Amino acid sequence: MTTQTVQGTVAEGFEAVREEFATFVATERPDYEGQVCAYVHGRRVVDLWAGEGAGPDALYGVFSSTKGAAHLVVALLVQDGTLELDRKVTYYWPEFAAEGKGQLTLRELLAHRAGLIGTDTGFSLAELADDRQIAERLADQRPFWRPGTAFGYHALVIGALTGEVVRRATGRTLQEVYEERVRAPHGLDFHLGLSAVHEPRFRPTQPMAPTPKQQALLDALPQGPHTLAAIAFNRHVEAPTDLELLPNDPAVRAKGPASAGGVASARGLADMYAAALSELDGKAPLLKEDTVAEFGQIHAAGYDLVARGHKSYGLGFQATADTWYPFLGAGAFGHSGAAGSQGFADPRSGLAYGYTRRRFAFPGGAAPENGRLVRAVHTAALTR
Repeated sequence: MTTQTVQGTVAEGFEAVREEFATFVATERPDYEGQVCAYVHGRRVVDLWAGEGAGPDALYGVFSSTKGAAHLVVALLVQDGTLELDRKVTYYWPEFAAEGKGQLTLRELLAHRAGLIGTDTGFSLAELADDRQIAERLADQRPFWRPGTAFGYHALVIGALTGEVVRRATGRTLQEVYEERVRAPHGLDFHLGLSAVHEPRFRPTQPMAPTPKQQALLDALPQGPHTLAAIAFNRHVEAPTDLELLPNDPAVRAKGPASAGGVASARGLADMYAAALSELDGKAPLLKEDTVAEFGQIHAAGYDLVARGHKSYGLGFQATADTWYPFLGAGAFGHSGAAGSQGFADPRSGLAYGYTRRRFAFPGGAAPENGRLVRAVHTAALTR
């Protein structure tokens, strides 16, 4: 049990979100730190935090929530006409054709259909921090299923793969395009490459602290060293990747690999999705309605070969309503992160949401408390 006090503000009509957050925080460990933020049609309606070191400006590793920022860049470039979804990846990146990958389209790549979840020999930590090195290794890799025939979560590599397409098409890294077109113009506290000036605000991720019952559930999961899941999460190597502590590596934070290396506050997550969807601070939405519909449309749904369960993906984004919160509107898009972070936009309600926490949540993925928080804010949004 914790005695942490919830701080921050909510707009009139959103008091239930504060109450839900306070109820959750009261049951958590004494060292809990977390933030939640939400917008409705470009207006900030929730801005809360709890924990001794949290504060509104604290920054956390957001793991795969990074994929949302990465694929917002891809969406912008498709919207511009710089990228075409039904072009073969090899049109932009000829070397990708090796080992039977030559027919794969950018659309299929974004939907986790490439079968290119890792390499036979895995990656070093230095390689995982560097999207260029990941892409170079993957160009020569034989896919783990026939491209386009199935889908599976490309956990640590999808941002490097799509990022290489961006680099080949624009001459700029995905991180550079994100900085120039998304983060800097909107002053977002969501960083793909954390500069030294912001380092003092970073709160190192704390490892999961499961109860004995939770640990037993984790121990019961299939743990084969050469499964698709092990390859996708780089656990099949002599020194397996410690996913829980990945953002604590300075090189990962500094380079901001586009699959899982982002650093953000809840404000940063929510601000990004609000900027994508709505007019924000006098600036037009980043995405047009047709682009939102295209990237939020489900392109892969069913049995995920890596996650070993039902998942749904749009283009680069998770289909948030089907994967996490079925009460959201059709076409909601975003991405969760392994430690518990969550960020998404729901075009039908105008809701943009962000959540971060410091300690890695059980069982990984979007932390369970998001379900209660998202329902509370969505219910309030529908009454406005």
